[in-house]
Amino acid sequence: MEKTLNRIHPVSDPEATYFLQVSWEKDLGTGFGIILSDGQCAWTGTVSEAEISREAADMEMNREKYVEELKKALIVGEESTGKYNFAIS
Repeated sequence: MEKTLNRIHPVSDPEATYFLQVSWEKDLGTGFGIILSDGQCAWTGTVSEAEISREAADMEMNREKYVEELKKALIVGEESTGKYNFAIS
């Protein structure tokens, strides 16, 4: 299992620091687990392969392109700083 951990500062609260862990098996496109923490509380969830396909279709985006954008936003980290904004609600 692969895992990444990134520090994020959401645009909804730029002074706050959150930690985002993403874990996946073979490929992010086959689904992944996610943990978001503010250092005191943690929230977990999973995203299935079917949900990824559905979201790509809803956005009228090629599935492979959508998975690449997910990788950039959730995994790459430093290279994507400033390119993707996170809002916590």
